[in-house]
Amino acid sequence: MTKSRTSLMLIVLSATLVASLSVGLLQESEAAKGQGVGLPAIGSDKVCGDRLCSESASNYYSPEEASVQTTSETSECKSNEGKTRTYYIAADEVEWDYAPLGINQMKGQEFNEDENVFVENSSDRIGSTYIKALYREYTDDTFSKLKPRSSEWEHLGTLGPMIHAEVCDTIKVVFKNNSEELDYSVHPHGVFYDKDSEGAEYNDGTSASSKSDGIVSPGQTHTYEWKVPERAGPGPNDPSSIIWMYHSHVDSPMDTNSGLVGPMVVTAKGMADSNGRPMDVDREMVSLFTVSDENSSHYLCDNLERFTDETCDNEELVGDDDFAESNLMHGINGYVYGNQPGQTLNKGEHVRWYLIGMGTEVDLHTPHWHGNTVLWNGMRVDVLELMPASLKTVDFIPDNVGTWMFHCHVNDHISAGMMSLFKVI
Repeated sequence: MTKSRTSLMLIVLSATLVASLSVGLLQESEAAKGQGVGLPAIGSDKVCGDRLCSESASNYYSPEEASVQTTSETSECKSNEGKTRTYYIAADEVEWDYAPLGINQMKGQEFNEDENVFVENSSDRIGSTYIKALYREYTDDTFSKLKPRSSEWEHLGTLGPMIHAEVCDTIKVVFKNNSEELDYSVHPHGVFYDKDSEGAEYNDGTSASSKSDGIVSPGQTHTYEWKVPERAGPGPNDPSSIIWMYHSHVDSPMDTNSGLVGPMVVTAKGMADSNGRPMDVDREMVSLFTVSDENSSHYLCDNLERFTDETCDNEELVGDDDFAESNLMHGINGYVYGNQPGQTLNKGEHVRWYLIGMGTEVDLHTPHWHGNTVLWNGMRVDVLELMPASLKTVDFIPDNVGTWMFHCHVNDHISAGMMSLFKVI
C-alpha cells in the first residue's frame, strides 16, 4: 500500500470518527437542552446518598410544583397579572459598628495586635465604628416609623431590607433620601425598568423628566417601579428563587462603600407564597462579601472628625498607607471577626443561601462553609467563587450539628476578619 493511499484511509477514518462523535454529542446536547441540569428534588432517591436520609426536610418539590415551575419558564405574563409589592425604603445616615461584641468571636478572645489594625480606636485611627449610609425600611410613605427587622433577618447587618417578588409581579420602591447633604438613588439588577426607574444618571439621550430617578436630592422622594418578567426569574438550571440586588448609583463606588446595597429575591411563577417568598424553602440566608473601603466612603472626613483627634486637613495622615489599611473593613454583611449575629439553622431544614459580591479588584472572594456542603447549579461544593457584583444562589440541607465557621478562603481576607459563625441545632 502506498503512502498516499495510507494517508487517504487515515483521513477517511478520522472523518468518520469525528462525525460519529459529533452526532453523539449533538444528541446529548439536545437532550440536556430539553431538560436542563436542574437541582435534584430534595429528598429524592438520586441524592439520598448525599442528603440527610434519616430525616426529611419540609416542603419538598412535589410533581405538581415541578410542573408549575417548568410551565412558568415558558409562559408569558398576562396584563395585570401578579401583585404590586410596595416597599418604603430610605437612605439613612447612621453609626455602624463592624465589631459590636468588642472581641474576636472566632477565637473568643480580645483582639490581638494584628487584628487591632482594623478595629482599635485611637487618636489617629477610626476603629470599628463608622458613619455610613444604609437602606432601611419604613412602614409607610410618611417615613416616620422604621419597620422592625425580625430576628430572621438580623444577620443582614448593613444590607438593606429584603425585597421579595414573584415572576409577573411589579415591585414599587418608594425611596426617600434622608441624607443631609448627599444625593443617592436606587438602581436594581435583573428586573425590567423604564428609564425613569433605572436609578442611574448618564448620557443616555433621555429628557430631564426621565432623569429624576438617577439623582434623588437630600430630603426628596422618588418612586421606582420595576416589572418582574420571566427573564428576571429563575432559569433552567436555577432553583425556585434567585438573588438580585439593588444599590445607589449616583457615584456607585463611593455609594456602595458608604453602605447602600440591598438584596432582592425573585421566585418562579407559581412557586411563591403570599409574601413572594419561595414556598419550597424553610429559611433564606443572604451574605454580602466585600472589603468596604472606608477611605472611599463619602464619610471619611466626618468619621475622622467624630472618632479621632484628626481631620482631613492632615494630608500626611490621609495619604498614609497604614492609615488607609486600617480603613479596609473585610466584612460579611458589615461584620468582622465573627461578630455577625443571627445565623442559627435547624438540622434537616431546607436553607436557600444567597451570595453577593461587591467591591473592586481585591474583591475576589471564596465563601466556604465548614462541616457542611451546598448545591450550586447541580454541583456539590463547599466553596464558591465571587467577583464584584456577582450573585449566586445555593441550596443547603444542614446535616452536621455544631457551631461552624463560614468565611472567605482568601488568606489575606481571613487575617483581616472576613469570617463568621453559623450554628446548626
